This record gives sequence, C-alpha cells and structure tokens, in this order.
Amino acid sequence: MKIGIDLGTANVLVYVKGRGIVINEPSVVAVSDDNRIVAVGEDAREMIGRTPGNIHAIRPMKDGVIADYVITEAMLSHFIGKVRKGRVGFSRPDVMISVPAGVTSVEKRAVRDAALKAGAKEAYLIEEPLAAAIGANVPISGPSGNMIIDIGGGTSEIAVICLGGIVVFHSLRVGGNRFDDAITNYVRKKYNLMIGERTAEEVKMQIGTALPLERELTMEVRGRDLIAGLPRTIPMTSSEVMEAIEPPLQQLVGAIRSVLEQTPPELSADIIDKGMVMSGGGSMLRNLDKLLTQVTGVPCHVAEDPLDCVALGTGLALEHFDFFKKSLVQQV
Repeated sequence: MKIGIDLGTANVLVYVKGRGIVINEPSVVAVSDDNRIVAVGEDAREMIGRTPGNIHAIRPMKDGVIADYVITEAMLSHFIGKVRKGRVGFSRPDVMISVPAGVTSVEKRAVRDAALKAGAKEAYLIEEPLAAAIGANVPISGPSGNMIIDIGGGTSEIAVICLGGIVVFHSLRVGGNRFDDAITNYVRKKYNLMIGERTAEEVKMQIGTALPLERELTMEVRGRDLIAGLPRTIPMTSSEVMEAIEPPLQQLVGAIRSVLEQTPPELSADIIDKGMVMSGGGSMLRNLDKLLTQVTGVPCHVAEDPLDCVALGTGLALEHFDFFKKSLVQQV
C-alpha cells in the first residue's frame, strides 16, 4: 500500500494509490491535562478557542516543521490507521511525506522517524515545491525551467525547478496563518475588538482580496469588545482586509522577487514564456495572481486543484518512484 501525505501546518491531506485523496483534515490535536488525546483533525479544530480548561487544542506543526514531536506522531498514526481501517491483511504502508525546501537534517529526520513510529514500513521525503509541481502537472524533469509558488498555512515555498531538481528556492515562514494573524491584529487596533482564529480565517476567505475590488464586499464580524468586555458586532469591508494583509503580502512579493533575481538567465526566459504556477490554500486569495503579475511582469496562474497539489504530488512521486528517485530528499 502506498500513501502520500501532505503534512501541512494547517491541514493534513492523505493520498492513497488508486483511491485519490481520502483524508483532508486540519492538523489539530486536542489533548487533555493528563496527556490523553481527545480528538484529532476536524473534531479537534471544532474545539479551537472553545475548550474547557482541562483540554487544549494544539497545532503540532509550526511553520511547516514539527513543533511537538509526540503529538505529530500520534496525529500521523491516527491518519495512517484511518486509511488502513477495514483493510485486513494489508502490510504496513510505504509513505511519502512533503517537507519544506531547505529544512535542516534534524527536522527531516524528525518527520521520517515520526512516520516510521506511526506505522509506516518505509518513509521517503520530498520537498514541497517539487511535490506541488508534480501535483500541478508541471513537467519538472525536462530541461526547461518552471517556477512554482506554494502558499501553505505556515510557509510559502517559491522555487525554480529544472531537470527534476530545485535550482533556486526561497522558503518563507509566511502563509495563510500569517494573513489570519494580520486580520486579528488590525481589528484589535482599529476597533478594540478581539476576534478568534477561526473568525479571522472566515473573514479572509469571504472578503479577503490582494487588490481593490470593483464591488466592495462586506461582512459582519463578531468578537469581544476589549474595553467593555462584552460581545460586539462590526461591519468589515474587503478594502480593510486588503489593508490588514498588506505587510505579509509584501514579504511574499519580496521573496518572489529575490528568487527571480537569482534565477539563471536561460531559465528566466522559460519562466517568462510559461508564467508562474501557484498552489496551496493561500493562492486562492482573490486577485493574488493579478497582484503578482503586476509587480513582477511575469504571468501568474493558479493550479487546477491548488489545495490538493502537494498531496497529489507526494502520491504520484511514490507511484512512479524510480522516475522521481533522484528528485527526492536524500535519506538522513
């Protein structure tokens, strides 16, 4: 049995050969005071900001790497167990897991060990930009250059890929979560209103935009008034959200520019022809592709299934293992 796992800061996606993506759940684990695991995934996400005192909802992945080893291992074993459930007689699966480009060998070893302890027979690692490119049907093994921008929950990976390997990359610890934080801070400063993590994410998804919209969008935002301490509702517009997320967007633009500056001229010519491909949940922010096209002058488009690209790529890399073998992260 072959399983590809996109072990993200915000979500875990699991791809199984022949069945496609079978699990897409938040990477959240609810733990009680006596270190018992109460819930994993969607059930645990429901508990964020709503738990009684003896239960904590934890995100064991931070900025694309393992922040809490024991809980990550428990989360992986929960998801691997879920995939194997009801399939008696199956041996332990081979697992391919994505890691951010440029993580340290200690971080790589932590991911690999966690997968092996969670029930994998063999664990291979693949760099996220490569997995995203494979999942987005970008022909990575040819002699022509391709640029991929994968904006996840904790990290954004920008890479130029050619001949099955990464030529230039920048791994930026700015992603969807940073946008949510920026919205939370903006609402707190401007309206003295404290809003939760899930509310900020909802605001970003419903009215968030990277460029001004022709028709302004508005939504009601509920939270706790910091002065009176009482619940309050305010109206919020898409231009306010745009203003709030401008700082993290500028960091992203800066990282993309720096990758383009370091790209060899031959590959730059290919990228201008083909454009940049975006994947990951963050790429679904309204008008982000237009903003990047404006500031770089290079056409930019979003991949077909941006959320699933990395998971599909890990699964395909494992299915065609011999073909992609030289592109994988060397065992540590």
